Amino acid sequence: MTDIVAVSTSSFAKEGSRPLEMLRDAGFEVRLNPHGRTLTVDEARAHLSGVIGLVAGTEKLGGELLRECSALKCISRVGVGIDAIDLKAASELGIAVKNTPEAHVDAVAELALAGILALFRKLPQSDASIRAGKFEKPMGRLLRGKTIGFVGFGRVARALSALVAPFGVEQIASDVVRGDGVRYVELDELMARADVVTLHVPYSKSVHNLIGEAQLARMKPDAVVVNTARGGLIDEAALHRHLAANPRAGAYLDCFEKEPYTGELAKLPNIVVTAHIGSYAREARVRMETEAVENLLRALGRA
Repeated sequence: MTDIVAVSTSSFAKEGSRPLEMLRDAGFEVRLNPHGRTLTVDEARAHLSGVIGLVAGTEKLGGELLRECSALKCISRVGVGIDAIDLKAASELGIAVKNTPEAHVDAVAELALAGILALFRKLPQSDASIRAGKFEKPMGRLLRGKTIGFVGFGRVARALSALVAPFGVEQIASDVVRGDGVRYVELDELMARADVVTLHVPYSKSVHNLIGEAQLARMKPDAVVVNTARGGLIDEAALHRHLAANPRAGAYLDCFEKEPYTGELAKLPNIVVTAHIGSYAREARVRMETEAVENLLRALGRA
């Protein structure tokens, strides 16, 4: 009987067939995601039935679900975040958990910069004006000379730091782990001083709603907040109130506490929203998928 590997990420092998070929060349039957989106818990349960390995997306993989997957030996995440996986249960069950911590970095950093520039130059408003048959010219502002505040200064933040350096910006950061390359301040000072607050911390319960009412109240009236990291880091209701009360303020969100996002933030004119596309650059996706498959094959002894 042929061993089965499931793939739950919905875009797998769409930008390059090599990751899929690698699995088949290793002798696996491959079960692809049939839904074209993130799996629900019930869909994941059916998808993982009888599989030996999983090339995972961002679906929830809780302990109860993992205990039902008696054949599962490895979860290999396409991406860096593993907060959706019950790591304690996986360890107890002998399920190896792997990720791809480097492959997404440039894609997410470039997207964060794109979001910042779109906010500063009001690109969505100008685009909407022309599509509505008008030719209005909203007044934007320069990124040059502003202060960028990094909440978390890991791989993506460091890549973004290099991208914004030519704009002549001041860079400050708040992080529990401090390294070289930027001046560190406490979060409250960062929120008050920065023209751009950009989030780059992994999600955990300890940082749920890290940016809430009190933190937003400290921001300059025209400062912008950017989240290309993980949903749940920003109190979305508090952000809605902040943006509604401060029309010169702005936000760019690529991730949300509940996805797909259907909330009220998307109705505001001073926010840019995208559908969790941080890693959705062709080169990054191919690298991430290839590395995820390589990790899986090594863990299963098929490398």
